[in-house]
Amino acid sequence: MGLAKRDVSIKSQPFLKWAGGKTQLLHELIKRVPEEYNVYFEPFIGGGALYFAIAPEEAVIADINDDLVNAYIVVRDNPNELLEALSKYKNEKDFYYSIRSQDQNKLGKIERAARLVYLNRTCFNGLYRVNKNGQFNVPFANYKNPNFVQTERILAASQMLQNTDVYHAGFEKVLVEAKAGDFIYLDPPYYPKDVYSDFKRYSKEQFYKNDHERLAELYNELTERGCYVMLSNSDTPFTRELYKKWRVDTVYAKRLINKDASKRGEVTEIIVTNYDY
Repeated sequence: MGLAKRDVSIKSQPFLKWAGGKTQLLHELIKRVPEEYNVYFEPFIGGGALYFAIAPEEAVIADINDDLVNAYIVVRDNPNELLEALSKYKNEKDFYYSIRSQDQNKLGKIERAARLVYLNRTCFNGLYRVNKNGQFNVPFANYKNPNFVQTERILAASQMLQNTDVYHAGFEKVLVEAKAGDFIYLDPPYYPKDVYSDFKRYSKEQFYKNDHERLAELYNELTERGCYVMLSNSDTPFTRELYKKWRVDTVYAKRLINKDASKRGEVTEIIVTNYDY
């Protein structure tokens, strides 16, 4: 297996919108991608903005959100069946709530993936949020022409995913196999900067302070293995302390989702790297 080389051009785009997604920070992330690396790992895949942008030759992606993981697997393995299912959906409020009320655990893999893509593209701001029972609970957005079928994008994503292993697993389990020369991008649910910025509940499990501490310990272990590791997180004293031995850069991002409209706007985030670029 040869080394992948960095290409600053964006190869493809995500088929899902995702709260906390990295599309707006791609220019900052791409310039920090190592010039050469072996396997690309992303254990908090979310919408996969960086993954789709750099199109790694060999990759391992994962998430603890089983609904999300199923969607990636279906896009990879059954794109035409998914598109056929999506073509039958409607951008109507009553239809939306009938789909939202379904128990995703009782659906087949194609129907479950179609449900997620449809809800993601027609719900408010593409926000993925579930209650304590794991049920999706975001309201209908009433967009005029949401593109939830996305034929070209889904087919392009399917092609990219052919050389990618997709797992439903936590970050520690996924990164056991990471070796020297591999590139790992870590984009965990952000540590809350204030009471309005808590997006931990993207699955029925949550990501707590001790989870961030475990992730920082793994960051150090991966460094000792010889991996290239890049991490993004909120800019707080806690996160800066966790990664103080590494290069911590301040970047600016727009906060688009907030209960308090006055708090929407530009905020600082951090990008941590254990290598020069």
